[in-house]
Amino acid sequence: MSKLSSIEILGGGPAGLYTAILIRKLLPNVRVRVTEQNPEGATFGFGVVFSDQALEFLRAEDPETHDLITPHMERWRNMTLNLPDGTVTLDGVGFTAIGRLELIEILKNRARALDVPIRFNTQIHSLDELDADLVIGADGLNSLVRQSMEATFKPKLEYFDNHFAWFGAEIPFDTLTQTFIETDKGPLNAHHYRFAPDRSTFIVECEDATFNAFGFANMDEDQSAELCSDLFKDVLKGTNLITNKSMWRQFPRLWCENWVAGRHVLLGDAVHTAHFSIGSGTRLALEDAIALVHALAAEKDVDAALAKYQKERPPIARKIVDAANTSADWYDTFGEKLGLAPLDFAHDYLMRSGRMTEERLQKIAPEFAAQYQKSRAVVG
Repeated sequence: MSKLSSIEILGGGPAGLYTAILIRKLLPNVRVRVTEQNPEGATFGFGVVFSDQALEFLRAEDPETHDLITPHMERWRNMTLNLPDGTVTLDGVGFTAIGRLELIEILKNRARALDVPIRFNTQIHSLDELDADLVIGADGLNSLVRQSMEATFKPKLEYFDNHFAWFGAEIPFDTLTQTFIETDKGPLNAHHYRFAPDRSTFIVECEDATFNAFGFANMDEDQSAELCSDLFKDVLKGTNLITNKSMWRQFPRLWCENWVAGRHVLLGDAVHTAHFSIGSGTRLALEDAIALVHALAAEKDVDAALAKYQKERPPIARKIVDAANTSADWYDTFGEKLGLAPLDFAHDYLMRSGRMTEERLQKIAPEFAAQYQKSRAVVG
Protein backbone atom coordinates (compact mmCIF):
# COMPACT_ATOMS: atom_id res chain seq x y z
CA MET A 1 0.00 0.00 0.00
CA SER A 2 1.39 3.36 -1.05
CA LYS A 3 0.60 6.45 1.00
CA LEU A 4 0.69 10.04 -0.15
CA SER A 5 3.02 12.58 1.49
CA SER A 6 3.74 15.19 -1.24
CA ILE A 7 1.98 16.64 -4.29
CA GLU A 8 3.21 19.03 -6.96
CA ILE A 9 0.62 20.94 -9.00
CA LEU A 10 1.57 22.45 -12.33
CA GLY A 11 -0.65 25.39 -13.25
CA GLY A 12 -1.75 28.37 -11.15
CA GLY A 13 -5.12 28.97 -12.82
CA PRO A 14 -8.48 28.26 -11.17
CA ALA A 15 -8.06 24.48 -11.53
CA GLY A 16 -4.61 24.27 -9.94
CA LEU A 17 -5.33 26.74 -7.14
CA TYR A 18 -8.62 25.13 -6.21
CA THR A 19 -7.04 21.68 -6.19
CA ALA A 20 -4.45 22.97 -3.71
CA ILE A 21 -7.19 24.46 -1.51
CA LEU A 22 -9.05 21.14 -1.38
CA ILE A 23 -5.86 19.21 -0.63
CA ARG A 24 -5.18 21.49 2.32
CA LYS A 25 -8.74 20.92 3.60
CA LEU A 26 -9.08 17.18 3.02
CA LEU A 27 -5.45 16.03 3.18
CA PRO A 28 -3.92 18.39 5.75
CA ASN A 29 -0.84 16.23 6.33
CA VAL A 30 0.15 16.12 2.65
CA ARG A 31 2.69 18.67 1.41
CA VAL A 32 1.44 20.53 -1.67
CA ARG A 33 2.98 23.20 -3.89
CA VAL A 34 1.68 25.08 -6.95
CA THR A 35 3.97 26.16 -9.79
CA GLU A 36 2.85 28.67 -12.43
CA GLN A 37 4.91 29.72 -15.43
CA ASN A 38 3.35 33.18 -15.79
CA PRO A 39 4.14 36.15 -13.50
CA GLU A 40 1.83 36.82 -10.59
CA GLY A 41 -1.15 38.92 -11.66
CA ALA A 42 -0.91 37.97 -15.34
CA THR A 43 -3.85 36.30 -17.03
CA PHE A 44 -5.43 36.08 -20.46
CA GLY A 45 -9.04 36.76 -21.29
CA PHE A 46 -11.51 38.88 -19.40
CA GLY A 47 -14.48 37.31 -17.62
CA VAL A 48 -15.65 33.75 -17.07
CA VAL A 49 -19.32 32.85 -16.99
CA PHE A 50 -21.25 30.19 -15.09
CA SER A 51 -24.82 29.07 -15.46
CA ASP A 52 -27.00 30.07 -12.52
CA GLN A 53 -26.98 26.53 -11.11
CA ALA A 54 -23.31 25.82 -11.84
CA LEU A 55 -22.01 27.20 -8.56
CA GLU A 56 -24.36 25.11 -6.44
CA PHE A 57 -21.79 22.30 -6.46
CA LEU A 58 -19.28 24.73 -4.98
CA ARG A 59 -21.68 25.88 -2.28
CA ALA A 60 -22.22 22.25 -1.27
CA GLU A 61 -18.54 21.26 -1.44
CA ASP A 62 -16.76 24.35 -0.13
CA PRO A 63 -19.04 27.05 1.28
CA GLU A 64 -16.07 29.15 2.43
CA THR A 65 -14.67 29.52 -1.10
CA HIS A 66 -18.19 29.90 -2.52
CA ASP A 67 -18.88 32.77 -0.13
CA LEU A 68 -15.61 34.48 -1.09
CA ILE A 69 -16.41 34.35 -4.81
CA THR A 70 -20.12 35.10 -5.06
CA PRO A 71 -20.09 38.71 -3.74
CA HIS A 72 -17.85 39.64 -6.69
CA MET A 73 -20.09 38.11 -9.35
CA GLU A 74 -22.46 39.81 -11.76
CA ARG A 75 -25.86 38.13 -12.06
CA TRP A 76 -28.78 38.25 -14.49
CA ARG A 77 -31.90 36.21 -15.15
CA ASN A 78 -32.50 36.57 -18.89
CA MET A 79 -30.53 36.13 -22.10
CA THR A 80 -30.80 38.22 -25.25
CA LEU A 81 -30.42 37.31 -28.91
CA ASN A 82 -29.81 40.27 -31.22
CA LEU A 83 -30.62 39.19 -34.77
CA PRO A 84 -30.68 41.03 -38.11
CA ASP A 85 -34.49 40.94 -38.07
CA GLY A 86 -35.16 41.60 -34.42
CA THR A 87 -34.35 40.86 -30.76
CA VAL A 88 -35.54 37.88 -28.73
CA THR A 89 -35.47 37.64 -24.94
CA LEU A 90 -34.97 34.21 -23.40
CA ASP A 91 -36.43 34.39 -19.91
CA GLY A 92 -35.10 32.42 -16.96
CA VAL A 93 -31.76 31.48 -18.53
CA GLY A 94 -29.76 32.79 -15.57
CA PHE A 95 -26.01 33.28 -15.48
CA THR A 96 -23.27 34.66 -13.25
CA ALA A 97 -19.85 36.01 -14.26
CA ILE A 98 -16.62 37.14 -12.66
CA GLY A 99 -13.35 38.51 -14.00
CA ARG A 100 -10.84 35.71 -14.60
CA LEU A 101 -8.08 37.65 -12.84
CA GLU A 102 -10.38 38.44 -9.92
CA LEU A 103 -11.29 34.75 -9.59
CA ILE A 104 -7.62 33.77 -9.62
CA GLU A 105 -6.80 36.43 -7.00
CA ILE A 106 -9.54 35.14 -4.68
CA LEU A 107 -8.38 31.53 -5.03
CA LYS A 108 -4.72 32.52 -4.69
CA ASN A 109 -5.36 34.44 -1.47
CA ARG A 110 -7.45 31.58 -0.10
CA ALA A 111 -4.68 29.09 -0.92
CA ARG A 112 -2.05 31.27 0.74
CA ALA A 113 -4.25 31.68 3.80
CA LEU A 114 -4.11 27.88 4.02
CA ASP A 115 -0.28 28.00 3.76
CA VAL A 116 -0.05 26.66 0.21
CA PRO A 117 3.32 27.63 -1.36
CA ILE A 118 2.81 29.13 -4.84
CA ARG A 119 5.71 29.72 -7.25
CA PHE A 120 4.96 32.21 -10.03
CA ASN A 121 7.11 33.02 -13.04
CA THR A 122 8.68 29.56 -12.82
CA GLN A 123 9.15 27.53 -15.99
CA ILE A 124 9.34 23.75 -15.60
CA HIS A 125 11.02 22.14 -18.60
CA SER A 126 10.94 18.50 -17.52
CA LEU A 127 8.86 16.46 -15.09
CA ASP A 128 12.18 15.24 -13.70
CA GLU A 129 12.43 18.62 -11.98
CA LEU A 130 9.49 17.70 -9.74
CA ASP A 131 10.09 15.38 -6.80
CA ALA A 132 6.74 14.31 -5.34
CA ASP A 133 4.54 11.27 -4.78
CA LEU A 134 2.00 12.73 -7.20
CA VAL A 135 2.17 15.35 -9.96
CA ILE A 136 -1.11 17.00 -10.98
CA GLY A 137 -1.27 18.59 -14.41
CA ALA A 138 -3.60 21.59 -14.18
CA ASP A 139 -1.46 23.33 -16.80
CA GLY A 140 -3.98 23.91 -19.55
CA LEU A 141 -4.17 23.06 -23.22
CA ASN A 142 -0.40 23.11 -23.69
CA SER A 143 0.12 20.89 -20.65
CA LEU A 144 3.69 19.77 -20.06
CA VAL A 145 2.39 16.83 -18.04
CA ARG A 146 0.19 15.59 -20.88
CA GLN A 147 2.76 16.20 -23.60
CA SER A 148 5.47 14.41 -21.60
CA MET A 149 3.38 11.24 -21.37
CA GLU A 150 1.19 11.34 -24.47
CA ALA A 151 1.57 7.63 -25.18
CA THR A 152 -0.21 6.86 -21.90
CA PHE A 153 -2.72 9.72 -21.73
CA LYS A 154 -3.70 9.13 -25.39
CA PRO A 155 -5.02 12.61 -26.21
CA LYS A 156 -7.12 13.35 -29.27
CA LEU A 157 -6.84 16.98 -30.37
CA GLU A 158 -8.84 18.54 -33.22
CA TYR A 159 -10.03 22.05 -34.01
CA PHE A 160 -13.43 23.46 -34.89
CA ASP A 161 -13.77 25.33 -38.18
CA ASN A 162 -14.85 28.69 -36.77
CA HIS A 163 -12.40 31.41 -35.79
CA PHE A 164 -12.80 33.56 -32.67
CA ALA A 165 -11.04 36.39 -30.84
CA TRP A 166 -11.53 37.18 -27.15
CA PHE A 167 -11.90 40.92 -26.57
CA GLY A 168 -13.15 43.10 -23.75
CA ALA A 169 -15.57 46.01 -23.73
CA GLU A 170 -15.66 48.98 -21.37
CA ILE A 171 -19.43 49.02 -21.12
CA PRO A 172 -21.71 46.63 -19.21
CA PHE A 173 -24.43 44.60 -20.91
CA ASP A 174 -27.70 43.93 -19.13
CA THR A 175 -27.69 40.21 -19.93
CA LEU A 176 -25.60 37.54 -21.55
CA THR A 177 -26.15 38.50 -25.17
CA GLN A 178 -25.58 36.91 -28.56
CA THR A 179 -25.37 39.47 -31.36
CA PHE A 180 -25.52 38.09 -34.91
CA ILE A 181 -24.82 40.37 -37.85
CA GLU A 182 -24.64 39.96 -41.61
CA THR A 183 -22.06 41.83 -43.68
CA ASP A 184 -21.04 41.91 -47.32
CA LYS A 185 -18.16 39.55 -46.41
CA GLY A 186 -20.25 37.10 -44.41
CA PRO A 187 -21.94 36.68 -41.01
CA LEU A 188 -20.34 37.27 -37.60
CA ASN A 189 -21.42 36.61 -34.05
CA ALA A 190 -20.47 38.16 -30.71
CA HIS A 191 -20.91 36.51 -27.30
CA HIS A 192 -20.90 39.29 -24.71
CA TYR A 193 -21.67 39.65 -21.03
CA ARG A 194 -20.58 41.86 -18.15
CA PHE A 195 -18.23 40.47 -15.53
CA ALA A 196 -17.87 43.73 -13.58
CA PRO A 197 -20.12 46.78 -13.22
CA ASP A 198 -18.21 48.59 -15.99
CA ARG A 199 -16.53 45.82 -17.97
CA SER A 200 -17.64 43.00 -20.29
CA THR A 201 -16.26 40.05 -22.18
CA PHE A 202 -16.81 40.35 -25.94
CA ILE A 203 -15.96 37.26 -28.04
CA VAL A 204 -16.20 37.73 -31.80
CA GLU A 205 -16.69 34.60 -33.88
CA CYS A 206 -17.06 33.89 -37.58
CA GLU A 207 -16.97 31.06 -40.07
CA ASP A 208 -13.81 30.30 -42.02
CA ALA A 209 -15.01 31.96 -45.24
CA THR A 210 -15.85 35.18 -43.38
CA PHE A 211 -12.51 35.11 -41.56
CA ASN A 212 -10.66 34.89 -44.87
CA ALA A 213 -12.85 37.48 -46.61
CA PHE A 214 -12.03 40.08 -43.94
CA GLY A 215 -8.35 39.16 -43.91
CA PHE A 216 -8.23 38.83 -40.11
CA ALA A 217 -5.20 36.52 -40.40
CA ASN A 218 -3.13 39.47 -41.66
CA MET A 219 -4.18 41.87 -38.88
CA ASP A 220 -2.60 42.44 -35.50
CA GLU A 221 -4.67 42.60 -32.31
CA ASP A 222 -5.29 46.33 -32.51
CA GLN A 223 -6.33 46.22 -36.17
CA SER A 224 -8.82 43.42 -35.69
CA ALA A 225 -10.17 45.07 -32.52
CA GLU A 226 -10.69 48.30 -34.45
CA LEU A 227 -12.51 46.52 -37.27
CA CYS A 228 -14.69 44.48 -34.91
CA SER A 229 -15.50 47.63 -32.93
CA ASP A 230 -16.85 49.12 -36.14
CA LEU A 231 -18.73 45.98 -37.19
CA PHE A 232 -20.48 45.80 -33.81
CA LYS A 233 -20.67 49.55 -33.22
CA ASP A 234 -24.42 49.49 -32.61
CA VAL A 235 -24.35 47.09 -29.67
CA LEU A 236 -21.05 48.59 -28.43
CA LYS A 237 -22.61 52.08 -28.54
CA GLY A 238 -19.60 53.40 -30.39
CA THR A 239 -17.04 52.31 -27.78
CA ASN A 240 -13.83 50.52 -28.74
CA LEU A 241 -12.97 46.92 -27.92
CA ILE A 242 -9.91 46.33 -25.75
CA THR A 243 -7.35 43.57 -26.18
CA ASN A 244 -5.52 41.10 -23.96
CA LYS A 245 -3.84 38.36 -25.99
CA SER A 246 -6.81 38.71 -28.33
CA MET A 247 -5.37 36.69 -31.20
CA TRP A 248 -7.71 34.90 -33.59
CA ARG A 249 -7.87 31.18 -32.89
CA GLN A 250 -9.85 28.07 -33.69
CA PHE A 251 -11.27 26.34 -30.65
CA PRO A 252 -9.46 23.11 -29.70
CA ARG A 253 -11.44 19.94 -29.13
CA LEU A 254 -9.33 17.91 -26.69
CA TRP A 255 -10.16 14.65 -24.94
CA CYS A 256 -7.74 12.23 -23.31
CA GLU A 257 -8.60 8.55 -23.23
CA ASN A 258 -6.66 8.18 -19.98
CA TRP A 259 -6.51 10.80 -17.22
CA VAL A 260 -3.87 8.99 -15.16
CA ALA A 261 -0.34 7.94 -16.10
CA GLY A 262 1.45 6.31 -13.19
CA ARG A 263 1.77 9.01 -10.54
CA HIS A 264 0.75 11.77 -12.93
CA VAL A 265 -2.85 12.91 -13.30
CA LEU A 266 -4.62 15.55 -15.40
CA LEU A 267 -7.61 17.82 -14.85
CA GLY A 268 -9.27 20.83 -16.48
CA ASP A 269 -8.16 22.01 -19.91
CA ALA A 270 -5.09 19.78 -19.70
CA VAL A 271 -7.32 16.73 -20.18
CA HIS A 272 -10.45 18.06 -21.94
CA THR A 273 -11.88 21.25 -23.40
CA ALA A 274 -15.47 22.51 -23.48
CA HIS A 275 -16.48 25.14 -26.02
CA PHE A 276 -17.16 28.56 -24.51
CA SER A 277 -20.69 28.64 -25.95
CA ILE A 278 -22.03 26.66 -22.98
CA GLY A 279 -19.85 28.34 -20.34
CA SER A 280 -18.72 25.20 -18.55
CA GLY A 281 -14.92 25.10 -18.89
CA THR A 282 -14.08 26.53 -15.46
CA ARG A 283 -16.92 24.63 -13.81
CA LEU A 284 -15.62 21.35 -15.25
CA ALA A 285 -12.11 22.08 -14.01
CA LEU A 286 -13.32 22.79 -10.47
CA GLU A 287 -15.46 19.65 -10.49
CA ASP A 288 -12.46 17.63 -11.72
CA ALA A 289 -10.50 18.95 -8.74
CA ILE A 290 -13.26 17.94 -6.34
CA ALA A 291 -13.48 14.44 -7.80
CA LEU A 292 -9.70 13.93 -7.69
CA VAL A 293 -9.11 15.19 -4.16
CA HIS A 294 -12.13 13.31 -2.80
CA ALA A 295 -10.75 10.11 -4.33
CA LEU A 296 -7.35 10.77 -2.76
CA ALA A 297 -8.98 11.40 0.61
CA ALA A 298 -11.25 8.34 0.40
CA GLU A 299 -8.58 5.78 -0.47
CA LYS A 300 -5.61 4.91 1.73
CA ASP A 301 -3.65 3.74 -1.32
CA VAL A 302 -2.78 6.46 -3.84
CA ASP A 303 -2.95 4.14 -6.84
CA ALA A 304 -6.40 2.98 -5.82
CA ALA A 305 -7.45 6.63 -5.51
CA LEU A 306 -6.19 7.44 -8.99
CA ALA A 307 -7.99 4.39 -10.37
CA LYS A 308 -11.18 5.62 -8.71
CA TYR A 309 -10.77 9.05 -10.32
CA GLN A 310 -10.11 7.45 -13.71
CA LYS A 311 -13.20 5.27 -13.44
CA GLU A 312 -15.70 7.77 -12.04
CA ARG A 313 -14.87 11.25 -13.33
CA PRO A 314 -14.45 10.96 -17.15
CA PRO A 315 -17.98 9.60 -17.85
CA ILE A 316 -19.53 12.53 -15.98
CA ALA A 317 -17.34 15.14 -17.67
CA ARG A 318 -17.90 13.51 -21.06
CA LYS A 319 -21.60 14.36 -21.01
CA ILE A 320 -20.90 18.08 -20.68
CA VAL A 321 -17.99 17.99 -23.15
CA ASP A 322 -20.16 16.23 -25.74
CA ALA A 323 -22.89 18.84 -25.25
CA ALA A 324 -20.29 21.60 -25.69
CA ASN A 325 -19.01 19.99 -28.89
CA THR A 326 -22.54 19.74 -30.26
CA SER A 327 -23.10 23.39 -29.39
CA ALA A 328 -19.84 24.35 -31.14
CA ASP A 329 -20.94 22.44 -34.26
CA TRP A 330 -24.07 24.61 -34.33
CA TYR A 331 -21.93 27.76 -34.36
CA ASP A 332 -19.82 26.42 -37.22
CA THR A 333 -22.86 26.90 -39.49
CA PHE A 334 -24.84 29.65 -37.75
CA GLY A 335 -24.82 31.79 -40.89
CA GLU A 336 -27.11 29.31 -42.63
CA LYS A 337 -29.76 29.89 -39.96
CA LEU A 338 -29.91 33.69 -40.07
CA GLY A 339 -32.69 33.51 -42.65
CA LEU A 340 -35.01 31.99 -40.06
CA ALA A 341 -37.63 34.10 -38.32
CA PRO A 342 -36.24 35.40 -35.00
CA LEU A 343 -38.33 33.07 -32.81
CA ASP A 344 -37.46 30.04 -34.96
CA PHE A 345 -33.77 30.98 -34.79
CA ALA A 346 -34.00 31.36 -31.02
CA HIS A 347 -35.66 27.98 -30.65
CA ASP A 348 -33.01 26.35 -32.83
CA TYR A 349 -30.35 28.05 -30.72
CA LEU A 350 -31.81 26.73 -27.46
CA MET A 351 -31.89 23.19 -28.84
CA ARG A 352 -28.31 23.32 -30.13
CA SER A 353 -26.56 21.19 -27.47
CA GLY A 354 -28.98 18.26 -27.61
CA ARG A 355 -29.72 18.55 -23.87
CA MET A 356 -32.86 20.67 -24.18
CA THR A 357 -36.33 19.19 -24.63
CA GLU A 358 -39.63 20.97 -25.21
CA GLU A 359 -40.72 20.01 -21.68
CA ARG A 360 -37.54 21.36 -20.13
CA LEU A 361 -37.79 24.52 -22.22
CA GLN A 362 -41.27 25.22 -20.87
CA LYS A 363 -39.93 24.96 -17.33
CA ILE A 364 -36.77 27.00 -17.88
CA ALA A 365 -38.09 29.73 -20.21
CA PRO A 366 -41.90 29.65 -19.95
CA GLU A 367 -42.47 33.08 -21.51
CA PHE A 368 -40.37 32.32 -24.57
CA ALA A 369 -41.86 28.82 -24.88
CA ALA A 370 -45.39 30.26 -24.88
CA GLN A 371 -44.41 32.93 -27.41
CA TYR A 372 -42.81 30.33 -29.66
CA GLN A 373 -45.77 27.93 -29.46
CA LYS A 374 -48.12 30.79 -30.29
CA SER A 375 -46.05 31.68 -33.36
CA ARG A 376 -46.08 28.04 -34.49
CA ALA A 377 -49.86 27.88 -34.10
CA VAL A 378 -50.22 30.96 -36.31
CA VAL A 379 -47.96 29.40 -38.94
CA GLY A 380 -49.86 26.12 -38.74
